[in-house]
Amino acid sequence: MEKPAFSPAELARGEALFRGPCTFVKGVVSVADLPKDGRAEVAFAGRSNVGKSSLINALTGRTSLARVSVTPGRTRELNFFTLGALYLVDMPGYGYARAPKKAVKGWTRLIGDYLKGRRELKRVFLLVDARHGIKPNDEETMKLLDEAAMSYQVVLTKADKPKASELEAVQAKVASELAKHPAAYPQVLTSSARMGSGIEELRAAIAALAS
Repeated sequence: MEKPAFSPAELARGEALFRGPCTFVKGVVSVADLPKDGRAEVAFAGRSNVGKSSLINALTGRTSLARVSVTPGRTRELNFFTLGALYLVDMPGYGYARAPKKAVKGWTRLIGDYLKGRRELKRVFLLVDARHGIKPNDEETMKLLDEAAMSYQVVLTKADKPKASELEAVQAKVASELAKHPAAYPQVLTSSARMGSGIEELRAAIAALAS
């Protein structure tokens, strides 16, 4: 599968955006507490332990901006970070069976309410483990995003783990699956926070949404 093409100018805009300060603003547990300043937002969603916090840290060039934990389900609120004219939003991970049912129900309601009619939210980057591809609970989230008519784009994480041939097969399968979903952006991005691959392309994609 071909690597997504970004022009040198697009890559430069992405680098410039993420060279600026990125600061934690607040954690939101209710839609009533969402920022009201009209700043554009991009959000990161994914299964617990998909590498969401590691990717956010790699994007911003920090080591501890987003909390990285070996314990799934640590992010339990919508965490907002400022980045230039954008908010980066770290959403709670889903699919962690050991989390209390009440907590899971609360996160699910919060995510659903956030996605519905949030004008400032420009795109959700849906993180999928490159070793496994789209899982049933990813499908559930994709259905939720489709129903909310919220644009989303899949980013494969941990791309350094599978063999090249296995990665290509997952990329092709994911792209084929996305064609069935009306709100899905067709271009699949691939990344490895550990190796730094795909980071500049994802930065460019985010910068395009900021402008």
